[in-house]
Amino acid sequence: MKVVFATGNQSKVERFRDGLLEKGIELLSLRDIDLDLDVLENGSTAIENALIKARACFEKTHMPSIGMDDTLYMEGVLEDLQPGLFVRRVGGKSLTDEEMIEHYSNLVKKYGVDGRINCKWIYGMAVINEDGEEATYTWEKDNFYMVSERSLDMNPGYPLNSISKYKKIDKYFTEVDEEDLREVQVNEDHVVDFIYRHVKSHK
Repeated sequence: MKVVFATGNQSKVERFRDGLLEKGIELLSLRDIDLDLDVLENGSTAIENALIKARACFEKTHMPSIGMDDTLYMEGVLEDLQPGLFVRRVGGKSLTDEEMIEHYSNLVKKYGVDGRINCKWIYGMAVINEDGEEATYTWEKDNFYMVSERSLDMNPGYPLNSISKYKKIDKYFTEVDEEDLREVQVNEDHVVDFIYRHVKSHK
């Protein structure tokens, strides 16, 4: 069975691809099927945006579809300054990579303790099966914190990696090797199981 993930981000697809393949499901990205999906993500939560993307994808492809979105929460930061769904967009402006590093490191300096702030990603996922039946799922990752001092290394397109560290090993995201990643990897088999359970028709 083929399932379309409503994203052009290959890293998101690879995150779940192997686990689903073991269950007989081939996960495809929008790039894999040469589809340009222009969607207005105007939901107020990660789940709402995930549903918007999954529905748009299903409407275009008539194939089982997945949508996903996420929100970022920083401990101790005032509610109106929380990034939430708009990690790159601040004050109505889309920040460059350097502007993002400056903005978030300043939040850490102002609201953090000892130059760090515990953070978590809250994920929302929507699955639409071949009959158009919808299911949603949410989960969190809180295995990291942001710091006020940046790493000298940078992952283009992922600027916050330069000021994010894994709690378990106290290393910047930009400076970990494969052995480190194995140590800090968070098991997401429960997400793969959710997709598998709901992607097929319940008839």
